[in-house]
Amino acid sequence: ALRHWQQLLGQIGGGASELPDWSPADYQPWPLLQREHLNPGSLGGPVYWLRLQPPAGSDAQWQAGDIAEIGPQHAAASTRDWLRERDFNPELPLDDGRTLLDRVVRSHLPSLVAPGDLPGLLAALQPLPHREYSIASVMADGALELLLRRQLRADGTPGIGSGWLCDHAVLHEPVQLRLRRNQNFHGVAAEVPLLLIGNGTGIAGLRAHLHERARTGARRTWLLFGERSAAHDFHFGDELQAMLSDGTLARLDAVFSRDGGAHRYVQDRLLAEAATLRQWVEEGATILVCGSLQGMAPAVDAVIEQVLGADGKEALLLAGRYRRDVY
Repeated sequence: ALRHWQQLLGQIGGGASELPDWSPADYQPWPLLQREHLNPGSLGGPVYWLRLQPPAGSDAQWQAGDIAEIGPQHAAASTRDWLRERDFNPELPLDDGRTLLDRVVRSHLPSLVAPGDLPGLLAALQPLPHREYSIASVMADGALELLLRRQLRADGTPGIGSGWLCDHAVLHEPVQLRLRRNQNFHGVAAEVPLLLIGNGTGIAGLRAHLHERARTGARRTWLLFGERSAAHDFHFGDELQAMLSDGTLARLDAVFSRDGGAHRYVQDRLLAEAATLRQWVEEGATILVCGSLQGMAPAVDAVIEQVLGADGKEALLLAGRYRRDVY
């Protein structure tokens, strides 16, 4: 919902004429090609990199800044046990051609249902809400890539969306996914300087922009990225260093809060580079921010206002040159 509001506000503030499509598309089955735990040993939550294959024969299209909406599921094994404990046959065929298990794994499990009462169970089922993730790749990469943190609820169990993708989704089996155009976070022309700011798994959406900039030969790109530890949490670090070497990145500033140093957070480094920030803005740079709604995004916003002034920040917003995808 937050990202939908960001889209609409971006359209209003950016002066674009095309309004976003509010009707969600149907899910499609995207086979899960690869899943890798990127930060073993980290003090933070586990971060996973996933690659998914576009469905065979589909016309799936996306660009840097767009969103993947995932239809999460419960683990099939535990859901099968849940049904059997309540005297239901998980393999029972339903009118829509699916089995009872197929229906239930995509639904909230009702707390009160009489054993064996199939009509009561079906009436109580409510679909699990979709989860949104920034896409970390472009179409030229050949697969849709995601970067997400495995979240835990208060009782220690994994969140529905991240638990499904990180723990239970089976390699080479389909994940239900639909694409959502996110025009407010689309990129800029190759000749326009671009400042990318993010923390944690917010590097996902910024990485897609970097891949697009590399594809188009853009050279004026500056990335500020923050995480906990350089040893464990420098996601795609080798790739980013290679981009710095080949000129895709004109500048890379990575800060790590648990490693000490004068600048522990991206907002600290941005403030220390106030003169460079002013210069890039004067030269026409667009600023894209991706990552935490709490902490990072408002702190970066405060630095931008401190350096450029309230009027300067407002001018960037109205021109569509300061945009955010935060969560």
